[in-house]
Amino acid sequence: MSIQPIITTAGLERLVRFYCDVFDATESMRYPKEGDTFYAVLQIGTSELGIVARADAPTGPQRLLISIGVDDVDAALDRVERFGGTGAAAKDMPWGQRVAHIQDPDGNTVNLTQQL
Repeated sequence: MSIQPIITTAGLERLVRFYCDVFDATESMRYPKEGDTFYAVLQIGTSELGIVARADAPTGPQRLLISIGVDDVDAALDRVERFGGTGAAAKDMPWGQRVAHIQDPDGNTVNLTQQL
């Protein structure tokens, strides 16, 4: 059994580029292979993130938080704005993680975490 988060977006190619550029994701699947893409799967470490093209993708309050463990939160933050996202300064948390909250280009909140 497994779980895969899937983001719906009106800007599929923009989000694919963002997650590949910031998190070194690799595209493991694209459907269809020719023409306008409806669905892409990105491999981030041992996890998968699905992205679905939907012209009328909902906007508004988010109910899902994507958390991505990275080797260096500060290095990831340096790439976030360069590739269309927004972020805030990282903080060291008392439970032994360095954490930063960012938004991808669609405004989805992503929690960057690094074990200290």
